[in-house]
Amino acid sequence: MRIAVTGASGLIGAALCDSFAAANIQVLKLVRRPVATATEIRWDPVQGVENLALLENLDAVVHLAGAGVGDKRWSSEYKKQIRDSRIQGTQTIARSLAALTDKPKVLISASAIGWYGDTGDNKVDETAASAAGFLPEVVRDWELAADAARDAGIRVVHPRTGLVMSTKGGALAKLVPLFKFGLGSPLGNGDQYWSFISLTDEINAIRYLIEKTEISGPVNLTAPNPVTNHEVSKTLAKLLHRPMLPIGVPSLILKTALGEFSQEVLGSSRVIPAVLQRNGFGFEHPTIAQALKSALIK
Repeated sequence: MRIAVTGASGLIGAALCDSFAAANIQVLKLVRRPVATATEIRWDPVQGVENLALLENLDAVVHLAGAGVGDKRWSSEYKKQIRDSRIQGTQTIARSLAALTDKPKVLISASAIGWYGDTGDNKVDETAASAAGFLPEVVRDWELAADAARDAGIRVVHPRTGLVMSTKGGALAKLVPLFKFGLGSPLGNGDQYWSFISLTDEINAIRYLIEKTEISGPVNLTAPNPVTNHEVSKTLAKLLHRPMLPIGVPSLILKTALGEFSQEVLGSSRVIPAVLQRNGFGFEHPTIAQALKSALIK
């Protein structure tokens, strides 16, 4: 099996490539710098793939590249970077694959639960309409950007990933040091739902979607039991044998520190992985305690 991956140096991409390597699957990494090995292909989200012929006869392409949503404060310039890195990059990959003679069987094109916006206490699954706002609109256009591949007859799957529980990146990596020093607390009032997934389940789900030929379109990559931020904080403090501060980080401080991105931290997202559940996918870490334990021992 031959699989190409963009975003291979990121949290999910690196773990996915390691998983492929352990299974003796040949991986071609699409990189933006000069290539260093024969298993790399240079590409640019705007200019395209440098040697398109190297993408012939692939079994799958996993497209994960995009600027980190929480990496920087949301200035107008960075919001444009968040959007352009996703829309332009996906259009380039989709058009490149559509132009091949021997096209891949499937394109796994990353997406996010930002599609749903703030759901409050309401549970939502893949049938829910897109919300209004910056991130929902970005996610909607991000998924539409893969249309060239769909139109060319390639099966396209959009894994809408939730909060990946890993100490190597994402929200948890920023929380763990605070909790280790006994400074951990809920964010805001802590009542907002966090739809999480362990890194192990994220990788297993992507590989499952490559193999499950009857699945296409959006698929929520979240554990089946979303919990509130207060529950995440309480469980993390317990696992680290540290106290949890009784008073949450005030919303005003978060808004001052994070700017517009604070809406995503304080917003509630109660997302259910209906497609995965309906197709019999088995989660290794369906609860927040299991997901956090998995992250903390790695």
